[in-house]
Amino acid sequence: MKVLIPQDITEAGKLYLLDKGYEIKMGSASDEETISKEVVDCDAILVRTAKITRKIMEAGKCLKVIARHGVGVDTIDVQAATDLAIQVTNGPLSNFESVAEHTVAFILGCGHNLIEMDKNVRNNNWEARDLIQLSEINGKVLGLIGLGKIGLSVAQKSALGLGMKVIGYSRHAKKEDVPEYLELADTMESVFEKADFVSLHIPATNETRNSIDMKYFKLMKKSAFLINTARGEIINEKDLYKVLVNKTIKGAALDVLSSEPPEKDNPLLSLDNIIFSPHYGAHSKETFDRMGLHAAIGIDEVLCGKKPTWPVNQLNF
Repeated sequence: MKVLIPQDITEAGKLYLLDKGYEIKMGSASDEETISKEVVDCDAILVRTAKITRKIMEAGKCLKVIARHGVGVDTIDVQAATDLAIQVTNGPLSNFESVAEHTVAFILGCGHNLIEMDKNVRNNNWEARDLIQLSEINGKVLGLIGLGKIGLSVAQKSALGLGMKVIGYSRHAKKEDVPEYLELADTMESVFEKADFVSLHIPATNETRNSIDMKYFKLMKKSAFLINTARGEIINEKDLYKVLVNKTIKGAALDVLSSEPPEKDNPLLSLDNIIFSPHYGAHSKETFDRMGLHAAIGIDEVLCGKKPTWPVNQLNF
């Protein structure tokens, strides 16, 4: 059986497939036309960031499974896959530790003014140490919006490692399911009101896109920071710019933006109270190895007729 990999992955996933006897077909490009041509004789696609459309799936006459190299499946037409009886899998356990660590790095970077202090030292302004105070993280309130694997990992690291008070909101969480060091909030509004750091860990859906807007920003403390290592589309960036430029909140740290890479005239890039990284939170070597391996496991399970460990859509087996 043959597996198409439109964009290269680390060796862990490829070696797993080869050890299981699969033939790997490395793609030549990741656009729709190229993938449609190259998938014709393939039983599976192991996809990173390429968009997998209905057209591609219909071109894959032998296609039985699409395995996402990572967690989010917004680039895959899952409904089309279900209509065509194609299993979609992902790797929900592959990247949560790396993203959680990146979130904690943002918390520390914001509280300790690391970017600003670095610039001052490089500009020979040693006196900045007497003008700008850092803010200790210990004892501060961390508010989490979304309590999936990443959110819960951030809660653990922050509460037990940094001594923070952690509160969180999720429509799906129950009090008996959250650890004792995490206080479950009844509303999103209460999290934004109480937190010194608000960290977002929700997916981009029709319901959540642009949902983090002025309504919530107005509730935040003037000394608070907003952190997003989830999806850029969930924030209304025009509203975020307004509260940052007006110093309504102290700052933000963004690993994701609504358009990636951002347009050069994106006004957020002109602000000095934001820390940016280029959708980088999951880009550890360990994460890339796990993402490839877990995608390969999903492919093997489906092609062997087994129920996949990490199914995205529900098909009958």
